[in-house]
Amino acid sequence: MRLLLYDRITSLAPGESITGIKTFCLSEEYFRRHFSKEALIPGVMFIEAMAQLLGWLIIHTHDFRISAVMSLIEDVKAAPDLRPGFSAEISGRLASTSMSDSLGSAQMSVEGREIASIGRIIYVHSPMADQDALRRMFRYYGGWKGTEKA
Repeated sequence: MRLLLYDRITSLAPGESITGIKTFCLSEEYFRRHFSKEALIPGVMFIEAMAQLLGWLIIHTHDFRISAVMSLIEDVKAAPDLRPGFSAEISGRLASTSMSDSLGSAQMSVEGREIASIGRIIYVHSPMADQDALRRMFRYYGGWKGTEKA
């Protein structure tokens, strides 16, 4: 099973920033038999959602020629004890990127209130053999309908 932790990409500025939306529903697969009394969203889900979205910004920035693998995160904050039933906006920003690695940060907020953040996130890059397949995945998984070529 693959867990995609964002619902759609809402804006994209290659080399700079990306935003997306994630609705945390009680029907999420990772809640099945995980909690006995009360469903709470594990903070690692916020981290993964931010990392996935920023990873796609990096891949898009490099014209789908590379794959980005998260290798380090620092200065992580996540609100504890949040129950499912809300939509969050995820935003990611690149500080620098090269053919070998990228550095960025990410935040997640609900109605303007920050619920999670990563102050520093580093990705290492590896060459991607099939650019067209990666482009198709980006459009499919991101629901991207923007004017930016993907």
